[in-house]
Amino acid sequence: MSNRLFISRLSSLIISVKHSMTKIESDFDLGMKMKSLNDNKQFNKSLELFDTYKKNNVKSLSNLTISQALKACIHLDDVQRGRNIHHLLSSRINNDSYILISLIHFYINCAHMKDARLLFDTLTKKSLSIYEAMMKGYIKNNEAKKAIDLFNEIKDPDEIIIILLFNACAQLANEEGLNLIEKVSKQIPESFMSNPRLLSSLSDAKMKCNDIKSTQLLFSKSKNKSVSMYETMMNKFNENEECSKTLDLFSEMKMNNIEGTVKIYTYIIQALSQSADYSFSKRIIEQIPKSILIDDHISNALIHLVGYVDKAEEIFKRFSQPDQIGYASMINCYGYNGMGTKAIELYYKIPSKLINESIHICILNACSSPGLMSEARSIFESIQIKTERIYTTMVECLSRTSLFDEAKQLIDQFELSHSPQSPMYLALLSGARNVDNIQLSEKVHHQMRKLFPQIGNPLIALSILCDGDDDVNELSTKINKAADIIMELNQSDVKKKVGHTTTVVNGEYYKFRAHGRSHPRSKEIYNEINKISKELIKHGHKYDPSCISRLLNKGETVESVFNGHSEKLAIAWNFISNPNTTRIQLTNDLRICSDCHRAIKLIASIRQCEIIIRDANRIHHFYKNGQCSCKDYF
Repeated sequence: MSNRLFISRLSSLIISVKHSMTKIESDFDLGMKMKSLNDNKQFNKSLELFDTYKKNNVKSLSNLTISQALKACIHLDDVQRGRNIHHLLSSRINNDSYILISLIHFYINCAHMKDARLLFDTLTKKSLSIYEAMMKGYIKNNEAKKAIDLFNEIKDPDEIIIILLFNACAQLANEEGLNLIEKVSKQIPESFMSNPRLLSSLSDAKMKCNDIKSTQLLFSKSKNKSVSMYETMMNKFNENEECSKTLDLFSEMKMNNIEGTVKIYTYIIQALSQSADYSFSKRIIEQIPKSILIDDHISNALIHLVGYVDKAEEIFKRFSQPDQIGYASMINCYGYNGMGTKAIELYYKIPSKLINESIHICILNACSSPGLMSEARSIFESIQIKTERIYTTMVECLSRTSLFDEAKQLIDQFELSHSPQSPMYLALLSGARNVDNIQLSEKVHHQMRKLFPQIGNPLIALSILCDGDDDVNELSTKINKAADIIMELNQSDVKKKVGHTTTVVNGEYYKFRAHGRSHPRSKEIYNEINKISKELIKHGHKYDPSCISRLLNKGETVESVFNGHSEKLAIAWNFISNPNTTRIQLTNDLRICSDCHRAIKLIASIRQCEIIIRDANRIHHFYKNGQCSCKDYF
């Protein structure tokens, strides 16, 4: 009997062990199967497996299975299902830090930082890795101050924690952030400063906090400059319109055999668009690797850069399926070059699901010429959701073509359900100004004073236009009216943005500031301008005093004011450097004034030189026959 009893108990024990092993194996298999499904992005199937198994096996669920279930919830953005898993495991959380940390990561990845923080605060021992996860979550959710608060709890931060702190300071982008950067960067071990990622983060943070000098010093002292450090510097130089410095950095990268990223080449293309020389740009573009050229962001940037329709079309045709930016860039290129009809043809080929506000704005801008106003109206009426920017663009479109009554009606229509917006009035004012409509200019100005008493820069566009053919008494009256308004602007401390024009001459980049004399040969430049001015006057040009939006200083004349415009300085330098040049290219950061527009048409004809100017609104091709591609609608 004893032998039988022993054998019976032994058999039961073996069965029990086998059953236990089967459970362990099946749960392990479940976790691995879920991982395989998640790795193949079959997240719903992964959770179906989990739901089937969990019913009778809550206590035996392994950490692997739980982490894979939460991972699937993150990818499906299924917060509720994750909460259900949290509730299911509530009894195990206090005794299992792995599950607790998995749930914290789940809430962080689902942007539910409050839930993550509640769990985080229950941890008795907080590792650096969980601090890192929380700081990343706060930074990702634009809560930089909370990330900094966490940093202040840490006694011995490692390099990753320091990097995250600098990222948080970059997000603050203010004096508080800069002060913290300075404090911490002085305290961290010197060995940390050899970490390229940390240096990149420090450089970016300093730059975002507008400490440009210190960032440049850090960059120049760094022995191992990372690509992201170059990206930071290039981005800031482009923002400050210092494209030559961006291009110098690119040359430095080439010399040091540092490969550029898509971001680097995007910044290079942006810099080239400021350089105003297509042949120079072409040499740089030819250095871009084919693997980078196929990127959509690069192609879109190139369309904007080249400006020339044939080259832009060639790039656009590379797209198998253009995105919204691609369509907007190409339509904008057509509009920039005064080819509204082609822009409209492309617009009607765009799949309706891709048409957005940017594309609507680009197409309406492209239609701003008298022959295309019916198409502009039709497109405008077909837009279901008309934003403030779309209304403003349509008002500008109507104003450019002198359809002022219709533009005013559109403003009235907008204001039935919205508050008045200064850009619309400014668009109307600009249109009136460009066609010498003194009465409307005065009326709109008074309206703006009443509606926008605190306005700043938009009033700068105001200066009452005068007709060069007026008799002396009438001209004097108009100038006096303009002077009254300009005096008012001066008293209100409104500052006009100073224009800059860039050009490339004999392979060298030059930037001219309005009325600037920093060029070493500025005396020659102004002599050349005076020479051009005499040629203009000889051929019938009359300088328009009403285009000057300030009072004349002592010793100034209307002629001398216009001769100091940055585009005139750049044109003069081109002629000094190459007296027989037949092609000049410039980029102007402001819209060209109407007097300079008339003058440059004449310069192109007198000197038999094609002049191409990319201004803030469009590309002007001034031909040798004295005409401009914009047909005087700009």
